[in-house]
Amino acid sequence: MEQVLLVTGGSRGIGAATALLAARRGYAVAVNYTSNAAAADEVVRAIRAEGGKAIAVQADVGDEAQVVAMFRTVDATLGRLTALVNNAGVVDMQARVDEMSVARLERMMRINVIGSFVCAREAVLRMSTRHGGRGGAIVNVSSAASRLGSPGQYVDYAASKGAIDTFTNGLAKEVADEGVRVNAVRPGLIDTEIHASGGLPERAAQLAPTVPMKRTGSAEEIAHAIVWLLSAEASYTTGAFLDVSGGR
Repeated sequence: MEQVLLVTGGSRGIGAATALLAARRGYAVAVNYTSNAAAADEVVRAIRAEGGKAIAVQADVGDEAQVVAMFRTVDATLGRLTALVNNAGVVDMQARVDEMSVARLERMMRINVIGSFVCAREAVLRMSTRHGGRGGAIVNVSSAASRLGSPGQYVDYAASKGAIDTFTNGLAKEVADEGVRVNAVRPGLIDTEIHASGGLPERAAQLAPTVPMKRTGSAEEIAHAIVWLLSAEASYTTGAFLDVSGGR
């Protein structure tokens, strides 16, 4: 059976690294993106150049209709889904809670939490033996922030990732006897563009000395953890949280 993987937010950073590594491990990969078609196309080109199979699929995970359409595109193009990486997510500008607007909070939860729920719903409908599927694996990308809280910077982001942790725990138990494994990776300080989108492009480098290993991590290091959790090597692992944070 061909392994078919959808990586949300797959055009850059951890998502792109995961898509590339999974393709090398034999997955046919759907690279989701919201607006940066050029970046997604570049990931697809890199995969195809190595002999892999990949497509780019546009969808805002915060929009249910777009998510449903994305999954249908994957069905029609690559076949029945066997793996999902819920990686798409956003941060906002550094702020205290007493400065946060409802619009900011609603955007954060809609994309980071509801988007992950809806993508997982569509994946379970395809993977679960309850729905005629042959099993599969979901990896949710959480964050060390869910444990640390990100005070004075991104408490809303940290709270959204706390929700992802609870979601991972509950969904894993819900579908454990239906052939679907659900786990989470919690990255620490990773050198990707997400810090710049929050107005702090040097954040990772500045905080590196606070990490027990005294360095930031790479997107590729997170990708290896994700792809392991997707693989048959993790066949008895569900509801697990893998902290890839340098000890932080």
